[in-house]
Amino acid sequence: MRGAQGARQWCWRWRRNPLRRRDDVFEAWIVLIVWTVMVLGGTLAGLVTAHAADTSFTRLRHDRHAVPAVLVGGTGSAVPAGESGVYDHVRATVRWTAADGSRHTGSALVESGHRAGSHVVIWMDPQGRPTTAPPTASAAATEASLLGIGAAVALGGLVFGAGGFARWRLDQRRYARWEREWERLGPQWGHKTP
Repeated sequence: MRGAQGARQWCWRWRRNPLRRRDDVFEAWIVLIVWTVMVLGGTLAGLVTAHAADTSFTRLRHDRHAVPAVLVGGTGSAVPAGESGVYDHVRATVRWTAADGSRHTGSALVESGHRAGSHVVIWMDPQGRPTTAPPTASAAATEASLLGIGAAVALGGLVFGAGGFARWRLDQRRYARWEREWERLGPQWGHKTP
């Protein structure tokens, strides 16, 4: 019995009631729309974002390839590069041979602790320029999931804020209406009856 009473109180804006105002129904629609968009829109935004991120990471894994290289200078005293997920990589000068047989020298991220002349592995982009290693499948899945959750929360927060602003404006309109009514009826209450 108590559950039915709670349900009736929860849906009070939707029931017919002589005290129910048009603003109450409008506010009920605002709340319903906000929660629907937060749940469905947030889920959709999260799924779309996660899928787009996963597709992008898959493309990175497909486009980038590992190339053997030789260190021109040692990496023992180099400062770790902040570009890597872990700070065990440093930017160093390396020499490598491209697929067409031409020799190149440039700067790339390599593991720290190697001496000059050591063989290392560097990563190349489709244009043959040194770049960072692509994310592993598990790291890409984790990052795509986090991006999807972030997108869902961001959309939910935006919609919740917009709904809160709409309800605040509705309250301001109610307060103005109550003030006008009080100005009209308030002076009648101050007189004593004979």
